[in-house]
Amino acid sequence: MPWLDALTWDADGLIPAIAQDAHSGRVLMLAWMNREALAETVREGFAVYWSRSRQRFWRKGEESGHVQRVRAIRTDCDGDAILLAVEQEGGIACHTGRQSCFFYQTDGAHWQVVDPVLKNPGEIYKK
Repeated sequence: MPWLDALTWDADGLIPAIAQDAHSGRVLMLAWMNREALAETVREGFAVYWSRSRQRFWRKGEESGHVQRVRAIRTDCDGDAILLAVEQEGGIACHTGRQSCFFYQTDGAHWQVVDPVLKNPGEIYKK
């Protein structure tokens, strides 16, 4: 597929993918995709990532139910990053039960948690 060939994949065949809330613009998470995951995302209309730790496809929400419906897919000027505009089911993108994985903020000396847990992860992940 020519559109996949136009991207710059790293040595492991991966590209970083940023998921952003399609309505608010808030960055929700960063994950990785390989060619197949990105092609599957386009086919299904839901975010599919490549799990580097599990070495397999990871459909966002497959365990939690918090799927990401993809509204737009963009790449940057170098073609080495993907931006997914998504509608986040349930409003929780992070496995910690928060809206976003980017919930730490620095005060210049320390990292502080600045976003609340919306749902206890134990209630989300029953395994």
